[in-house]
Amino acid sequence: MASRLNPYIQFDGSAREALEFYQGVFGGELTTNTFGEFGAGHGPDDDDKLMHGMLESPNGFTVMAADTPQGMPYNPGENISVSLSGDDADDLRGYYSKLSDGGKVTVQLEKQMWGDEFGAVVDRFGINWMFNISGS
Repeated sequence: MASRLNPYIQFDGSAREALEFYQGVFGGELTTNTFGEFGAGHGPDDDDKLMHGMLESPNGFTVMAADTPQGMPYNPGENISVSLSGDDADDLRGYYSKLSDGGKVTVQLEKQMWGDEFGAVVDRFGINWMFNISGS
């Protein structure tokens, strides 16, 4: 699989509803995982919230989204990141390193509970970037 770049939108409890709406607009296949499925919630109200959702449309659009867990800030206007994902680990690690230069690492790039490597940075221009390197 080649690397992909797409928006990743953070919601305050309405990620599933938003992704289902976008599915109605663009078509495609929607996959979702809740915080409860991974035992990763920050409180009991997180179990049914989306930890990760991905819509892949027939025309090649990809939209990813998640709900903000309890105790984490939700800041409308700052709730969109750019996601880089795929299995080209060397390229993705290079992008992570270059975008970190002069910016701020918010999540170290390391193996996660779902089996992939994940990390996040805010670049020197204030743009949020998320990286997911496939574990397979």
